[in-house]
Amino acid sequence: MRATGGRTVRDLRRENRTAVLQRLYFDGPLSRFSLGPATGLSSGSVSNVVADLVAEGLVEEAGSVDSAGGRPRTLLRIRQDSACMIGVDVGETRVRVELFDLDLTELARVEKPLAVDGPRRVDRYDVAVVVGHVRDGIEEVIREAGVDPGRLLGVGVGVPGIVARPPEGGAVVHGQTIGWDAVPLEELLRASVPLPPSVPYFIDNGAKTLGQAEMWFGAGRGASSAVVVLFGSGVGACVVSDDLRSGRAVEWGHLTVRVRGRRCRCGSQGCLEAYAGAEALLERWREAGGSPAAGADEETALTSMLAAAYPAGPGAEADATALAVLEETAEYLGAGFADLINLFQPERILVGGWAGLQLGNRFLDSVRTYATSYALSYPASHVRIGLGTLGPDAVTVGAAILPLADFFAHGGHREPAGAGEAAAPAWKASLRERTAQ
Repeated sequence: MRATGGRTVRDLRRENRTAVLQRLYFDGPLSRFSLGPATGLSSGSVSNVVADLVAEGLVEEAGSVDSAGGRPRTLLRIRQDSACMIGVDVGETRVRVELFDLDLTELARVEKPLAVDGPRRVDRYDVAVVVGHVRDGIEEVIREAGVDPGRLLGVGVGVPGIVARPPEGGAVVHGQTIGWDAVPLEELLRASVPLPPSVPYFIDNGAKTLGQAEMWFGAGRGASSAVVVLFGSGVGACVVSDDLRSGRAVEWGHLTVRVRGRRCRCGSQGCLEAYAGAEALLERWREAGGSPAAGADEETALTSMLAAAYPAGPGAEADATALAVLEETAEYLGAGFADLINLFQPERILVGGWAGLQLGNRFLDSVRTYATSYALSYPASHVRIGLGTLGPDAVTVGAAILPLADFFAHGGHREPAGAGEAAAPAWKASLRERTAQ
């Protein structure tokens, strides 16, 4: 049966279920009475949806509250043990795999280090090694938590680079900075990881998964639009126009900020990442005469640079070289932020990633000043720039949210979105006939 606007009755039921599940998830526990105005649904629709969700084991009662002059109202909430999901972060020094329940309580975690002492940075991202780490990590967290793999809503994976989805299916990763050229990651994982074929994979850019996490549960919550910046060895960004919808990853780190400038690890010259990523920042400090600890990883080296630039002891003298490099980096980042402000006019810009959080508010104050000076005054006056609140592991949380968001979008059903849908709308047939003449 087809409803108004080209939507079927099936579509409307799914949308009603989605509305109830989302409100219970983000604002619950709630009563049936409260769900009406919260979702815009009639009391009859709410009752029908809730009855179905309770029967399916997705929703349960959670006590009651007094009502004004009537019987107590039963509260409802999502059953946190009704399903679970896995989040994977293919990071800069490790592959992190976490298993969560529906409340995003961590059930198990595994970290697999990526080698950092090879002659080239891309050596650590050997495809076979990464796939093996993901496979082993998934097996380990499922075994540790004692979870039935059939309960999985899916596996979300955050990766560096651009993720394409060709018509023949399966996510393909183009990671120029890590030496991945059209890597069929989803196909490789399906062939390697012993999960039921029904368990879906959701592979996306790490900045996008970070953005998803911050918008749902962190500093972006309640914003109508935001740009979430991932600042680690390199830099990336996710543009979000709705707090409950998936954002769009943009290769912000590869905007040209200086013509014929420094060589970027992507192979081009003058990219923002060649000046503002942690890897480039530390390299520039070394070139200027700084002395990061020999053999230290990037996180340790950045810590020592910050300690040199901002000494904690009373009367301690700052390292002028480290301070100058950080200030120059703040200007480059400020100019990059100004581009984001002018292009997208967001309500908020949020900085996450291990390096961004380590640099902290003191560094961000300088970035804000430069961003305001380089951006157009009107959008600059309406943006708030701050740090993310979910910590350095937020990419993994965001990756786990990808299957959860898909589950909500399907109204709490695990079948593919297109399963059992009606024939194509009539306008498609009309246009095909017109163009065939």
